[in-house]
Amino acid sequence: MVKVVILAGGFGKRLRPLTIEKPKPLVEVAGRPIIEWQILHFKSLGFRDFVVLAGYRWEKLVEYLGSGRRLGVRIAYVVEEEPLGTGGAIRNAMHLLAGEEYFFVVNGDVITNLDARKVAEALQGDTVGAIALVPLRSPYGIVEVDEENHIRKFIEKPVLDYWINAGVYALRPEVAKWLPEKGDIEKQGFPELAEQRLLVGVPFRDVYWRSIDTVKDVEEASRQLQEMEWARRLAALATEEAAEEAAQA
Repeated sequence: MVKVVILAGGFGKRLRPLTIEKPKPLVEVAGRPIIEWQILHFKSLGFRDFVVLAGYRWEKLVEYLGSGRRLGVRIAYVVEEEPLGTGGAIRNAMHLLAGEEYFFVVNGDVITNLDARKVAEALQGDTVGAIALVPLRSPYGIVEVDEENHIRKFIEKPVLDYWINAGVYALRPEVAKWLPEKGDIEKQGFPELAEQRLLVGVPFRDVYWRSIDTVKDVEEASRQLQEMEWARRLAALATEEAAEEAAQA
């Protein structure tokens, strides 16, 4: 079974005071922790085996998620004794991933409905890794002016003509050769793979994607999810799993 690795070891300093007593992936958005949204989404795509890479307040993750049975999935944990960065954390978990054809990696602060199966489909030939890409949305509104600097119109946070890393990856186990013992894969690993033409991007348009970095992000994403049919379907899925577990207890 394909495993989904969730990078959940960060401190989430910009989300304080929400992260004083719990790790960033347990911050609630629309009444549900970020990591639960992630697990439910991947489960809806057919994946049930998860590996949570934990560090800061790791015991809170274990306490909340447990074995995964409540959500109808299986969860294993790898706990780092010191911060290893994203690349070091993945390398530290390779004993659970070495036998896989490929595995997914998801940043623990991202909520998205993009179809990760399309990312895995890009692992063709010698490709070692594939990265989901989403359009860059400006964090600010912009102003258009004419040749005489008269303001023509205001555009609220438009989508710009650039792609950004969506924090969702499909990787082959061979990636371990490029991973640092300590450091981020985005800085040590991906650049070398790209230089050797072993890394591809998979663009996604018209998907929901949100990185939860600040309290404002929590508030805005909560409003957005409450209006989305996709989020309502995931919430219903969680309710069904809880009812099944209660019936079996």
